[in-house]
Amino acid sequence: MPRAAHSGRDASMGEKIVAGVFDLSDRHRYRSKVQQCLEALERLLGERRFDRPRNLMGLEIELNLVGRDGMPSMVNAAVLERIASRDFQTELGMFNLEVNIAPHRLGGRVFEQLAEELRAGLAYAHRMAVDTDSGIVMIGILPTLGTGDLVSANLSDVDRYALLNDQIVTARGEDFTLDIEGVERISCMFTSIAPEAACTSVQLHLQVTPTRFADVWNAAQVIAPVQVAVGANAPFVFGKEVWRESRPPLFQQATDTRSVELRAQGVRPRTWFGERWIGSAYELFEENVRWFPALLPICDEEDPLRVLDDGGVPRLQELVLHNGTVYRWNRPVYGLVDGVPHLRVENRVLPAGPTVTDVIANAAFYYGLVRALAEDARPVWSRLPFAAAAENFDTACRYGIDAELLWPSPRRAGGIARVPVVRLVQDELLPLAEAGLDAWGVERADRDHYLGVIEERCRRRVNGASWQVATYHRARESGLERGAALAATTRRYCELMHQGDPVHTWPVGVAVRAARSR
Repeated sequence: MPRAAHSGRDASMGEKIVAGVFDLSDRHRYRSKVQQCLEALERLLGERRFDRPRNLMGLEIELNLVGRDGMPSMVNAAVLERIASRDFQTELGMFNLEVNIAPHRLGGRVFEQLAEELRAGLAYAHRMAVDTDSGIVMIGILPTLGTGDLVSANLSDVDRYALLNDQIVTARGEDFTLDIEGVERISCMFTSIAPEAACTSVQLHLQVTPTRFADVWNAAQVIAPVQVAVGANAPFVFGKEVWRESRPPLFQQATDTRSVELRAQGVRPRTWFGERWIGSAYELFEENVRWFPALLPICDEEDPLRVLDDGGVPRLQELVLHNGTVYRWNRPVYGLVDGVPHLRVENRVLPAGPTVTDVIANAAFYYGLVRALAEDARPVWSRLPFAAAAENFDTACRYGIDAELLWPSPRRAGGIARVPVVRLVQDELLPLAEAGLDAWGVERADRDHYLGVIEERCRRRVNGASWQVATYHRARESGLERGAALAATTRRYCELMHQGDPVHTWPVGVAVRAARSR
């Protein structure tokens, strides 16, 4: 499934990105073209022109490059040249890569197949990275990444990133303030969007029909806090321990085009959870156009309404591009394959890693649970206020696997209870995920193996974030300074990640012994 955001792959749009020159007429024309795209989308939905259900899912993972010392390595161009595969692409920072797994049909042994493909691809890429004295690691935020690494000079040498940075900086009109208070507090300022590159994620795609889209998106919103809590893997930002999953607040602040005054007026951020349940896919696209000004007003030559009148299907390039610059945690995506349009829900809440097994377990849990909840006769979102779901997301990011979430009470009609996420998963959500995977036709061996990983994480209360924190504190208690402890933790993380056993089985404290032996 092609990436929706900042693709720049269309020739005419790519040429305009290279030029990078906008004037007032560009923005006026772009606004008009986006409105035409919206009208065309509404017509396509009304005419039921979309692809039939094919149970297709897709997977993208953002990666970090690190040296043997555990520090970030700014060599993605050299690594990509050695990899020489279209499956691997640049990402925002020079220490980032992205791997895209081809779409698969949900069913059978799909998750084991995905795991094998991912292991093979990452192992090959890692071997190529070793030639540059670096390696590949899947982690939400690299613990050793410092503020000095996140400067404009370390953005990937790609025109679309430079242009996006320029446009966000111009819209902001002042330096970016990052301020996150958790176990410790970070407070600093940046002149570019480079801190966004610190956040590396897993993106899960699910193709759905227009009639099912709203239920699937609402279900994905409901379970996003659970995904974050169970899968948290980003407890450190610039060397300080903050939230258990620190990517969401960091990403939001690093892409925030609002001044202090606009925030005070209630202007919505471009990175956000949302504010209501929806009734159709169109509502999300329309909200994105209505609330967010264009960052990249690049116009294609296509006349979408004329294409429709002539019996064709438009690409809706302006709408797709604009939609890719609004960073919803569950994003609506319009795509076109072989002349047939389709809709996808892009789930963006999970951090990368820790291992391939953990990533695939997170995916199995998501796809099973979203299927079961979307088909529930009494959906959770009909019993849970949206504000409670938004609060859950914040709580899950702060506390990870120790979070307590708001959830409809089975004992009291209309009641809401605060439940430990591990109990919620074990007692209610894992059985639902099992039923959902059965409905997709996933074989029992895959279902039980990967959901068993989620169950064990909850039983042991261990995920990537808790392991990183425990290992780091063990290192500090042994006498290592902060920087040395973070580097030792990162090196040990990389070693265990490549061994491949799921994170709930990882021993704590080995990093200290390894550091002492140096």
